[in-house]
Amino acid sequence: MSKFNTALLLAVSGLAVSACSAESTPAPIANKANELVPGASASGELIGRDRSTLGSVSLTQGSSGVLIRIEASGLSEDARGAWHGVHLHSVGDCSNEDFTSSSGHINPSMRQHGLLNAFGPDNADLSNIWVAEDGSLHAELHTTRVFLEGPDDGTLPALLDGDGSALVIHAGPDDQTSQPIGGAGARIACAVIMTSSAD
Repeated sequence: MSKFNTALLLAVSGLAVSACSAESTPAPIANKANELVPGASASGELIGRDRSTLGSVSLTQGSSGVLIRIEASGLSEDARGAWHGVHLHSVGDCSNEDFTSSSGHINPSMRQHGLLNAFGPDNADLSNIWVAEDGSLHAELHTTRVFLEGPDDGTLPALLDGDGSALVIHAGPDDQTSQPIGGAGARIACAVIMTSSAD
């Protein structure tokens, strides 16, 4: 086989592999680092289903994502000593007793749910968090799939948009694969995410 034919064959093979990869792999989520303002912050009061205050949520924008801290205590007996799924929901409303007023996951990218899903994760997905035996919760999470505020190109959403957003903790762990929420169960705590007051 001539060098020309060999080169042509390799080029065609490469195109075929690229085409197959494009069909089976979701498009990467955009990087908006140049449009972000590192240091911007937001916060929220974490409440339980009985409307009691459990703690707080704080969010800080970095150059490559959002850092989320959750501090809470007094979680119910059945939530203690266990992992729990936690997600970002598309409406800043925790008024319903079961927190369904926060609507579904933030997911304009229309990806499947789950950090371990080959066709995910969606914009709302976060790692599981652990509640201690005494009902306390201290967690720090990071996500590059949302930002706090600014221009929204439809794939990387702003948490502080027109209808806000909420952080929701579920009754059980998220398996990070199955649809639509990884089998995490009922919503047991919720925080409306709001712009932090200026010092």
